[in-house]
Amino acid sequence: MNQTATARSWVEHANGHRDFPLQNLPLGIFSRPGQAPRCGVAIGDAILDLEAALAAGVFEGAAKAAVEATRGGALNAFFALGRPARVALRERLLVVLGEHSEHQAVLQAALYPAGECTLHLPARVGDYTDFYVGIEHAKNVGKLFRPDNPLLPNYKHVPIGYHGRASTLRPSGTDVRRPKGQTLPAGQTEPSFGPCARLDYELELGIWIGQGNDMGQPIAIGDAAEHVAGFCLLNDWSARDIQAWEYQPLGPFLSKSFITSVSPWVVTAEALEPFRCAQPARPEGDPQPLSYLLDQRDQAGGAFDIELEVLLLTERMRDEGLPAHRLTLSNTRSMYWTVAQMVAHHSVNGCQLQAGDLFGSGTLSGAVPGSFGSLLEITEGGKQPVQLANGEVRKFLEDGDEIILRARCVRDGVASIGFGECRGTVVGAN
Repeated sequence: MNQTATARSWVEHANGHRDFPLQNLPLGIFSRPGQAPRCGVAIGDAILDLEAALAAGVFEGAAKAAVEATRGGALNAFFALGRPARVALRERLLVVLGEHSEHQAVLQAALYPAGECTLHLPARVGDYTDFYVGIEHAKNVGKLFRPDNPLLPNYKHVPIGYHGRASTLRPSGTDVRRPKGQTLPAGQTEPSFGPCARLDYELELGIWIGQGNDMGQPIAIGDAAEHVAGFCLLNDWSARDIQAWEYQPLGPFLSKSFITSVSPWVVTAEALEPFRCAQPARPEGDPQPLSYLLDQRDQAGGAFDIELEVLLLTERMRDEGLPAHRLTLSNTRSMYWTVAQMVAHHSVNGCQLQAGDLFGSGTLSGAVPGSFGSLLEITEGGKQPVQLANGEVRKFLEDGDEIILRARCVRDGVASIGFGECRGTVVGAN
């Protein structure tokens, strides 16, 4: 067994931690009151200040260069260094945070309670692309509008995506202002303007791009995984009534661009290695991907086994001291296309990807009730309201509702790791 799988930390609350044991070591940008944002590592319920650790002299060589690249309140330069820098930093952190570390005394002063810190977006995002690789979601939504033909003809040939709005990406905890826009109410022939009435969440995996490519130079499918720095949770908030009116013929626009919530910790590709798995076999009769999208190593180990969860906490539930209601339990294994296929396709036309670009996977639903990644699917477009334990019902989100996304990786013989949370509370329209 890999020694890392059972390693323990001198940070006692990290051992057995739901999300952030020694085996995870995700990176993020945090700040303390009155101080500038800087890079930290989540370990248990604390954050290790990497700049303070650097000043204490615990890093050298490639690991030192990696930490130096995290300066400036964003991880873009670190992402651009690629896998060797991530591995060097990770291996050193496993040593200095391990239970037999000789650096415990000096690092204790660089360890801060996470609850006393503010978390920020991990990187400056130049471009954000949202994909549609959750096939069960695509089928569920397709059935609502095209019962006889849920999937459009191109779905199984090409990883579908659209360019989102990077300027309204926000870290977990940022309020979600109910958007206004044009809608066409049922039975009407003319649109009206006002607050969205059918506000929804979408459960997605976020993918952070590491090393980019030169414009005009595609990233080969066999190399694509090397261009992924890490992962997060992403909530692609959606105004369904605005979306229904605007999406033809060019797709989502204002219905998606008002806010996208991102969990603040970057779970590195290396931390997720134990949870890689084979891409599920395509059903008989499905087309084989074109050659630029097909790599046998990627098919054998390019998917991930990550459990995904969505919780709803209404304002009344908070007032009554009630626990959040689970809406969804899903898994990334529902992805029809791998992350490497998304990267290869995005760049195949010569499009330049850059360090710190962010991809969304698209909504990741399962095939059965209880695993759907949006209220649009759960309520069948509002026809089947969700019944909550306190008597409340929901067709779509109301002001005061909070959506909480969680993710966890579990495998026998390996320490479980998680992503932390991605939260957002709906507030009234301006």
